Amino acid sequence: MSRKPPVESTRPTQVTLAAVLQVRDGILQVLLWQRALDPFAQAWSLPGGTLARAETLEASIRRHLAAKVDLGEVAHLEQVATYSAPDRNPVEWEIATAYLGLVPLGVDPSVPADTKWHPVDGLPPMAFDHGAIIESARERLRGKLSYTNIGFALAPPTFTLNELRDVYAAALGYDVSATNLKRVLVRRGALVPTGARRDPGRSGGRPAEEFAFARQALAVTDPFAALRPPGLRAT
Repeated sequence: MSRKPPVESTRPTQVTLAAVLQVRDGILQVLLWQRALDPFAQAWSLPGGTLARAETLEASIRRHLAAKVDLGEVAHLEQVATYSAPDRNPVEWEIATAYLGLVPLGVDPSVPADTKWHPVDGLPPMAFDHGAIIESARERLRGKLSYTNIGFALAPPTFTLNELRDVYAAALGYDVSATNLKRVLVRRGALVPTGARRDPGRSGGRPAEEFAFARQALAVTDPFAALRPPGLRAT
């Protein structure tokens, strides 16, 4: 009786990853953990892990994130892309589904000792293709800042226009006019005044008006809008 040669498995390992972004110290930063073992020992990687049996992708990333950061402090989570290059993992065939997570300004989640925040524009040595995944997540965020109210997930519950401008500038990578930001977001119904004003303190001047996002959930506010760097005009 002849025996057929063993057939190599055609089932890749499925993992979920999250690029969790937050504006910290005036710059956009990403949450990373340092690997202790090969491959890429001592390099930094995105939080995530293997998809469990009978588990959805979103349930998987939420489970893995819970081990690194308080999920109650992640204001928004959405799927970005799936990465399937056969050589993205040098040890095994692995397909990764990446998510974008956002944490509001002023929140300081408790994280393990092997996990730290790093500037998106100054990443440490990265494992696998995680640097490219972070860039894709940032580009997704930048795009949605143009046509949705996703700023709610980066801003604190209430803020002045100058504070909101600084958040948008950090995420977009260029300066933003507070006046124009107010005009655009108020016209779209994304921003509402709270009725409160901030004490100017020792700097003097008029008390600054406080605002809040009208909704704390993602919504398309203008499907054809695009925020552009200063000096760039639509053609």
